[in-house]
Formats: sequence, C-alpha cells, structure tokens
Amino acid sequence: MNGNNFRLPARRLAATAAATVIAAGPAALAGAGAAHATEDEGRASAVVLRTGLDVSLVNKAVNVPLTVALNEVQAPADADRSTLSARLDGVDGGQSFTVLRADVATAKATASATKAEGRTELANAKIHVPGLPLLSLIELESVTSRATCERDENPVAESNLGGGVTVLGKKVTVSAGGTTEVKVPGVGEVVLDISRKETTSRTAAATALELKVSVNPLELNVAEVEGTVTLASATCESPAAASSTSDAGSGPASEVKPQGAASESDLAETGGNSMTPYIAGGAVALLAAGGGAVALARRAKG
Repeated sequence: MNGNNFRLPARRLAATAAATVIAAGPAALAGAGAAHATEDEGRASAVVLRTGLDVSLVNKAVNVPLTVALNEVQAPADADRSTLSARLDGVDGGQSFTVLRADVATAKATASATKAEGRTELANAKIHVPGLPLLSLIELESVTSRATCERDENPVAESNLGGGVTVLGKKVTVSAGGTTEVKVPGVGEVVLDISRKETTSRTAAATALELKVSVNPLELNVAEVEGTVTLASATCESPAAASSTSDAGSGPASEVKPQGAASESDLAETGGNSMTPYIAGGAVALLAAGGGAVALARRAKG
C-alpha cells in the first residue's frame, strides 16, 4: 500500500522535472542575451541679439555696460521666443533707450534623443547705440541662422544675410564669409564679420553677423561706444550614440550560443531540430527522477 502510494507522486515528480527543463531552456537563453539601449539627448541654443558694449558718457567720467540678450533660448526642452524690441533704461540721458526694433525676431531651440537644432530669424531690423539717437548702427532686411546636429550624421551650420545692409547710414556690399570694414568720418567705424560657421564631429555653430563697434560721434566724447554686437546665432550638440548594456551577470552574449540550439549544419546531419537539446535535457531529468523513485520504493518495501 505504501509502495503504490509512493510511486504515483514519484512519476509525477519525474514528469514535472522534465517539463521544467524543456520550458526553462529557451527562457534562460532569452534572458541571458537581453540588452537595452541607453540614450542621451542633444543640446541646442539660439539668440537673436547679444551685445557686449561699454558706453562711456562725458569724457569717460561715467561708464555704463550695455549688455543685452534678446530671445535667448536653450534646449533639451523645446523653447522658442519672439520679442520684437529690446530696451535699456538709464543710458540716454536717463531715458529708456531702444537697442533693437524689428518686424520679425524669433529664436527656437529643440532637442531630442535623435536630433538637436537651433534656429534664429531676424527681419527688417534696426539696431541703435547710445549717442546716435537718429542714426542706426546697422539696418538689415533679413538674417537667419541654423545649426542642426543629428545622431550619427555630420553636423550642419548655415547662416544667410539677405537684402540690403546699411551701416552708420552708409549702404554697404557684403560677401558671405569674411569681414567688411565700414568707416564714417566723425561718427566711428564698424567691422562686420559675416556668416561665421564652425563644425566638429558632434557640434555646430552659426552666427550670421558679428559687429566690432567703435563709435564716438564727432569725437565729442558725449557717448563713446566700444564692443561687439552679435546677430542671429545658433548652436547645437549631437545626441550621444545609443550604447547597449547587457542584463546578463556573466560573460558576453556570444558565450550563450553553446547552451542553446545546435547550428544548422549539426541539425542537418542528425535530423534534429531546435527543440532537440531541450527534449534531451528533459529525458535526462526524467531518467534521474525515475531512478530516484525506484530506489525509494525499494527502501520502502524493505
């Protein structure tokens, strides 16, 4: 009685062991080779206008820094701004002074796991500096810049200066790339650096126009202005390439192969298929469990 009661569970134990080996084989291999990708977003920035000017009033008795950044944006998070004028208080005889007027002045920066881009646009713009209330430092019709960085692609930097350009009331002809110097007697001089572009393996930077300014109207030292003005600047940095990290705790994925199915050539020679190793493993487990059951049954009878 005791022997019959024991044999049935023993057989069930053997069958369960075999089924467990067959089911666990493919799952174990799948788990050993699992991997996930890690990614890093790119970066981008854009600014319509940035000034770094020193304004000296009354024979340099008073020095006022003129530092303005208009529509400056940065990403990872998408950002865009559109402000059409920038003002500075307390420079022009204590009155509000307008540095920039424009019909269009926009900056946008976007970044994701695959692409980062900065863009700027400026249209029908007039820029003024203290001491020249009626004369524009520069007037221009259209300026754009774009920096694009895509993962696994070469970064691209572009800038365009379209239409006419007037500097200190004087119309000038500019060429893409290089510098142009404009001198106006009794007013001052401006050096224009056109379409500055730089790229590396992962970054790009484009500046449509940078002005080096030295203005002293009629050399009266009422308002002497020195410094730089940057128009339509954009930068970007490519997202980092995706990298794989294995979840397995031991050995590279290539070492997993011998634990799984045999190669196609081996299967062709033996007539087996992809389940052959698992069935064989189940048979071994079945024999082991059956042998153990028989041994226990004999001891119970003894």
